[in-house]
Amino acid sequence: MELAELAQEAGDSEMAAGVEQELGALRDAYERERTALMFSGQYDASDAIVSISAGAGGTEATDWAEMLLRMYLRWAERHRFNTELMDRLDGEEAGIKSATFAVHGRRAYGYLRAERGVHRLVRISPYDSQKRRHTTFALVEVLPEVDDVDEIGEIPEDDLRVDTYRASGAGGQHVNKTDSAVRLTHLPSGIVVQSQNERSQHQNRELAMRVLRARLLERRIAEREEAIAALRGEHVEAGWGNQIRSYVLHPYQMVKDHRTDHETSDTGAVLDGDLDRFMLAELERLATGSASGAGVA
Repeated sequence: MELAELAQEAGDSEMAAGVEQELGALRDAYERERTALMFSGQYDASDAIVSISAGAGGTEATDWAEMLLRMYLRWAERHRFNTELMDRLDGEEAGIKSATFAVHGRRAYGYLRAERGVHRLVRISPYDSQKRRHTTFALVEVLPEVDDVDEIGEIPEDDLRVDTYRASGAGGQHVNKTDSAVRLTHLPSGIVVQSQNERSQHQNRELAMRVLRARLLERRIAEREEAIAALRGEHVEAGWGNQIRSYVLHPYQMVKDHRTDHETSDTGAVLDGDLDRFMLAELERLATGSASGAGVA
């Protein structure tokens, strides 16, 4: 500040340019530190496992779940993160009933934890012959994936019930004609996970175990902090009144996050993976207890 005053009083343009350069460096350092605070959680630097489940609404709901799957895969692609589809259950006519995928990249969980909750879509349904407006929901869950087995220890075989069955949906003759799909039930906790996307039973079991470990880690952290909201928020039904974000495509174009009031009319960009502004606004709200990062884009 003193140098800036001296430069102004002396009319020294060279000194003023130096002050401006230093100010720019300070701004950059401030933004780096501020962003780091939003990713200071124990598992924020970890990979993430994301599960999407269609709510009530038949084909409209399963189509919306698949739109969300595409949105997050495109978001990961923008960040050059690697993704791995772990399980997919197709809808009866279109879309997906559910899907689980892993995202590998720096701060993948730190970013994606802002997305957990119910997402609401309002549009003219392409599956309605009368072209009526429909509202539908999908639930997004986000878990941290930690490589270190010591985080939760070995899972005894006696604690597991393993069921195998024939995979459904696309995947080729081998997938559909052998009992390659695996469902694991963790008896002490009642947690159930499944995988049917790989061709072999062994591969599906490995994927299912990774999801099970992530869910057990989630439960352990929730118990330690005495609130399941510590990681993914309250597990709520995918229905009215519980949405964290609304995507309105008719009669106007608007995506609005109900936690931060951050919104944009560029719905196409959001559905194509442009989510960082929404994520950072929510992470700032969680870090500061306010929605100061909200705004209109």
